Amino acid sequence: MPRNDALLPSECLAQARRVLSIEAAAVSALADRLDGQFVSAVELILGASGRVIVTGIGKTGHIGRKLAATLASTGTPAYFVHAAEAAHGDLGMITPADVVIAVSNSGKSEELLTIVPLVKRQGARLISMTGNPDSPLARDADVHLDAGVSEEACPLNLAPTASTTAALALGDALAVALLEARGFGEDDFARSHPGGALGRRLLTHVRDVMRTGEALPTVSADTSFADALVRMSQGGMGMVIIVDEAGRPLGIFTDGDLRRALSREGDIRKSCLAELMTRDPRQIDPDALAAEAAQLMETHRINQLLVTTRDGTLAGALNMHDLMQAKVI
Repeated sequence: MPRNDALLPSECLAQARRVLSIEAAAVSALADRLDGQFVSAVELILGASGRVIVTGIGKTGHIGRKLAATLASTGTPAYFVHAAEAAHGDLGMITPADVVIAVSNSGKSEELLTIVPLVKRQGARLISMTGNPDSPLARDADVHLDAGVSEEACPLNLAPTASTTAALALGDALAVALLEARGFGEDDFARSHPGGALGRRLLTHVRDVMRTGEALPTVSADTSFADALVRMSQGGMGMVIIVDEAGRPLGIFTDGDLRRALSREGDIRKSCLAELMTRDPRQIDPDALAAEAAQLMETHRINQLLVTTRDGTLAGALNMHDLMQAKVI
């Protein structure tokens, strides 16, 4: 195959800009063509008691896989069935309660047209997404979504480029419209993405990351100042927690308190912890979200936070490093 090794950088950039311009125009044109068919597609899916099955072949098949994944992660149960495999047994995955979305730029893909009558006979509803409203697939569908483009970005006007971008964007528009209609929120998204950053931020509770038991640097009010400093160093939290006999926190003594006391009074070796500690420190419930703890720390510019139960008993403590280690922030 002949190669053009003499392509100049300026020509390369010009070609890339041409491609992006064509594809951007193709997506922009979709917005002007949206009509009642799009609304009907949303209503059809919302009214279905089954799932959404996306099917396609070739490049549009890859777009279909992405559409199914996006729908599934945003509140609409969906999966992808390859059109060729559907004709060899996978059609059994489709039930009368389902909605099938068939994606094909030409609307004439033989593999799709083979299974359409069987899908319809099964009782499932059919949404087609094609670049040709007059195609057999568009005519046979209950609802047709026009994803047509005026030209491909390929200089030969052959390779699926602008057409697949348009189908991808139209699929995203459908998924987001369904997301909004279902009232799908951040918590719902986090439940389907527990391994992601959002899932960790929204589903991690304070009790999951707080330090407890022996890891808590606690001292009594009558602990000597020297012993309190040793306990602070051992705890690695930049503080000691002063508790009463019932285990309720009386206050905390932090690295910051130490610096302020030294600046203010100089020699504090014989001082009483009760005189130097911060009384009524910020507290949070163990059942609160760790994200709330992070916000509380940031709002009040503090690095440590006590965790207490409703009766005021110390349950644990955490600092900013604990939240960072848990990847909450």
